[in-house]
Amino acid sequence: MHLPHRRYNPLIGEWVLVSPQRATRPWLGAVERPPASTRPAYDPQCYLCPGNRRASGAMNPHYEEVLVFDNDFPALLPISSDSDTSGDAHPLFRQEAESGVCRVICFSPRHDLTLAELPTAHIRRVVDVWAEQSAQLGAREDITYVQIFENKGEMMGASNPHPHGQIWATRHLPNEIVKETHMQAAYLATHGEPLLCAYAAEELRREERVVFENGAFVCVVPFWAVWPFETLLLPKRHVRHIEALLPAERDALADALKRLTVRYDNLFETSFPYSMGVHQAPHDGQAHEGWQLHLHFYPPLLRSATVRKFMVGYELLAQPQRDLTPEQAAQRLRALSEQRFA
Repeated sequence: MHLPHRRYNPLIGEWVLVSPQRATRPWLGAVERPPASTRPAYDPQCYLCPGNRRASGAMNPHYEEVLVFDNDFPALLPISSDSDTSGDAHPLFRQEAESGVCRVICFSPRHDLTLAELPTAHIRRVVDVWAEQSAQLGAREDITYVQIFENKGEMMGASNPHPHGQIWATRHLPNEIVKETHMQAAYLATHGEPLLCAYAAEELRREERVVFENGAFVCVVPFWAVWPFETLLLPKRHVRHIEALLPAERDALADALKRLTVRYDNLFETSFPYSMGVHQAPHDGQAHEGWQLHLHFYPPLLRSATVRKFMVGYELLAQPQRDLTPEQAAQRLRALSEQRFA
């Protein structure tokens, strides 16, 4: 469809405006400074490199694979007996205490290697650490949700160029997870199958938005994508938590992460920025049969390595809007090499 239309996102129950006729409009807006083209394998000033002192004063071990540590400046703290949970009695001024754990995961001791540049076997170790951390934190009585994510690049607010991700584990369910939990449960109740399992099967049948697939995962530009080159990684088997992935499925996820991030880098021949998040079922003891594990990739680049999409104006005040159709984005990503900068 080449005329303005809107598409429904059944995962969160919201709409996105698609305006394909605007894709060729001239651009006289902001042009970002491109990131540094090279970085050293080790930076003596980096808080995340092996053996270095962090801002808190703690020393990093001389790690050789993946390093996990509690964030020195966490957004969440363990709940304490003197936490004020009463708030204000007025319904318009509700508040309640929130608690949890924030951890940092350094993907590699190398300061200069992103996921796109790491060997697939090393990415598999990152996947294993995600699963280990999810299981460990999810088993705690004071945790109901474990959010794994990565902000890659200055454009996405990364405070340190050393490739790393984070885990925030919270007592309460975050907003986006509340939406996804409700919508997936409603779809299961109405249709008798998990929403994202049905969606993955239908995207594989139609093929028009599939970027690639392997034995256990499929990568698509979702029908309802908001960001220009947004993608969704979906397991082919029904699985609710990352720690429930079988060994072969973890291999497949590492392979998919490598193939997708290389394609992203090749799109504009740059170290492609994005925010990535693993969405999984709450760790609250409930079955959540409608939930399906999935990974969101939200990259901001629109036209080149220096021109980004801004979520402002109508997008901020009314609803998301995009110019490039998801089908066009998928076609461009699908055509790219899986050899970085080949």
